[in-house]
Amino acid sequence: MNLRESLLRGIYAYGFERPTDIQQRTLKPCISGYDVIAQAQSGTGKTIMASIAVLQQLNVDCKNCQALILVPTRELAQGTHRVVLALGEYMNVTCHARVSGVNIREDMKRLATSVQVVVSTPGRIYDMLERSALYSENIKMFVLDDADELLARGFKDQIYELLTMLSRTIQVIVVSSTMSSELLEIAAKFMNDPVQILTKREDRTLDGIRQFYVNVEREEYKLDKLYELFDTLTITQTIIFCNTCYKVKWLSEKLRAHNLTVSVLNLNMNAEQRNDAIKEFRMGTSQILLRKDRLEADTDIPQISPIINYDLPTICESYVRRIGRRGRFGRKGIAINFITNDEQQTLHDIEQYYNTQIQALPTNIADLI
Repeated sequence: MNLRESLLRGIYAYGFERPTDIQQRTLKPCISGYDVIAQAQSGTGKTIMASIAVLQQLNVDCKNCQALILVPTRELAQGTHRVVLALGEYMNVTCHARVSGVNIREDMKRLATSVQVVVSTPGRIYDMLERSALYSENIKMFVLDDADELLARGFKDQIYELLTMLSRTIQVIVVSSTMSSELLEIAAKFMNDPVQILTKREDRTLDGIRQFYVNVEREEYKLDKLYELFDTLTITQTIIFCNTCYKVKWLSEKLRAHNLTVSVLNLNMNAEQRNDAIKEFRMGTSQILLRKDRLEADTDIPQISPIINYDLPTICESYVRRIGRRGRFGRKGIAINFITNDEQQTLHDIEQYYNTQIQALPTNIADLI
């Protein structure tokens, strides 16, 4: 790929030896300056790919901002910031994560110094450009990372506004786990004949994830089945997904009453509380991380098996985002889905969407875990 030697040193020092499939297919057009749309399943190294593409094209002698990387959450911004600095360690790259919780004047002061790459959520970047704290003259790369999640969080208008504030010749790189009509709309309006690298739908479920279901007659019977699972199995740690914040709160109370230790992520928590919950789980203080979809990036959440869907996701695309991340980089994983009789069709829809089979939970599940 003719990557610069200092960048290769950072890549190898970070622990990577061979590029993943999406990295092999996407890096060349990215570092050649083409607009690119890359869609691949969670955990295949898309953020790493985008970071390498940015670092390869940086003019290291120019100390002004040359690349913007937009992400959906402050946690993902912090994680991507760490990745860029680690990969660019031998290039002496300067990178700044513009996140909430930092004094605006401190942010403006930092951006006034030599910052070559800025990672942020859309609103923070827009604010800095509006205040003229961030100059766009040298910005030549614009990356939308986790683009489907950005759109799901309602950032579409801000993304449009940002793109209109930047040069029409800027290189736009879009990476996403799914490909929606909204993403294609952005491509049509703001990208110049983009190279599209899209995985087939049936390739999105990661190898190594064994998927099972537990069928109960009615919703209220799920809790007893969950208790039974914990009483009969030795589960060191697990992540349980629910579809609503109310269900997360209700289930956390029930599980604690059953003498299980639970950390919770929900919409009503501030950034400090969410970070504390994740830290608690990472340290092993809690056995269960109970959460709803699209709350936090998984950057700082360890790879856990099994994953339990107490509720099946209502959107098929969310399924791989829940269970696919557990099998990233070849790690093996197990997913257990609780369904009622009314949810059998939803399970069948997920199987068809991903061209996969989800089997009834076997009696020897303890041996598998």
